[in-house]
Amino acid sequence: MFRAGVVAMVGLAISAGAGVALEGGDPAKGEQVFKQCMTCHRIGPDAKNAVGPVLTGVIGRQPGTYPAFAYSELNKHAGEAGLVWSEDTIFEYLVDPSAFLKKFLTDKGKADQATGSTKMVFKLANEQQRKDVIAYLKTFSPDKK
Repeated sequence: MFRAGVVAMVGLAISAGAGVALEGGDPAKGEQVFKQCMTCHRIGPDAKNAVGPVLTGVIGRQPGTYPAFAYSELNKHAGEAGLVWSEDTIFEYLVDPSAFLKKFLTDKGKADQATGSTKMVFKLANEQQRKDVIAYLKTFSPDKK
């Protein structure tokens, strides 16, 4: 009985944590934060790949799959292993892109593919800025999750 209760409470805690990344995110502030991202990325209906891939519709997309962009092997492997960009995964990724993808692949039992690095060297440590930029990215998602 006690064990089942603990399992249920842990399940609720995990469920409650899902989707937290955007809680408190401000798309207008995120647009300002995204100006830093524009060194490499573009977003919007007429966006074209630059140093990084187009981020229009990134939420719900697998890494390594935007057309005509030459991704790192690390990105391609993460996508092939089942990673899909969600608000939560982007929130974690932005802290340290290469470390996030390596951990994802290692957790999926693909440590042999968790080598190298992404092309993205930019890191966004500030939690609020990550929430804001994700809120902004969300405005360019087809279903606006």
